[in-house]
Amino acid sequence: MSSVIREDHYSHGRETLKKMSHAEKAEKNAVSLPSGRNQYLSVKLRHTRMTRGLRLRDLAEKAECSESMLSKIENGRAVPSLRTLYRIAAALDLTVGQLFAQPTEPNGLVSRNGERPIVHTDPLRNGPGLTLERLIPYHQSHLLQGSIHNIAPGGGGDGGDGGGGLVSHEGEEVAYILEGQVEFIVGEERFLLKAGDSICYRSEKPHGYRNNGDDNAKLIIVNTPPSF
Repeated sequence: MSSVIREDHYSHGRETLKKMSHAEKAEKNAVSLPSGRNQYLSVKLRHTRMTRGLRLRDLAEKAECSESMLSKIENGRAVPSLRTLYRIAAALDLTVGQLFAQPTEPNGLVSRNGERPIVHTDPLRNGPGLTLERLIPYHQSHLLQGSIHNIAPGGGGDGGDGGGGLVSHEGEEVAYILEGQVEFIVGEERFLLKAGDSICYRSEKPHGYRNNGDDNAKLIIVNTPPSF
């Protein structure tokens, strides 16, 4: 009996260390920002957590990140990596798009250039520059999700040499390169895509991309069902 208890104790210890490791990596990859950036994320995250009756500690455990990082996000002083955003959203039974949804965001047929919601992702985690411009405003009735991804040299989305691993989720995606060149990673394969190239894959396969060129890159990614 004592050996069983000892093994359970060691197993619990290993699991605790694993969760601490996730949290430490997530906090290390977060970026401190001046107050006001991504304010909709801050408000939505805090409001949703409180309506769910969750303490910072509770959400941190579910999302495998630290309380201090969540506190910074809720106060608009840090932006987590895309990978961490997925975990936080999943812990709250939301999509990442819902976390960034603006209260007055239009749900019309047309989205005008310069007026679309822009998500500024973690520049330390994903390179010197990655912004996502949503083509389809979030709404629960939409079956598609589409964004313009603007990537500076060295930037990318959870893949390549960023150190945060790849992402996977339910659905299917297609990406079309508008400008520059982008290295896509899907499962164990890597593809160098240039302007005019496209790629389609199941989202359940771990995937990511990176701009390994010297110029800015721009691509459109459309996926279903909405996950970001």
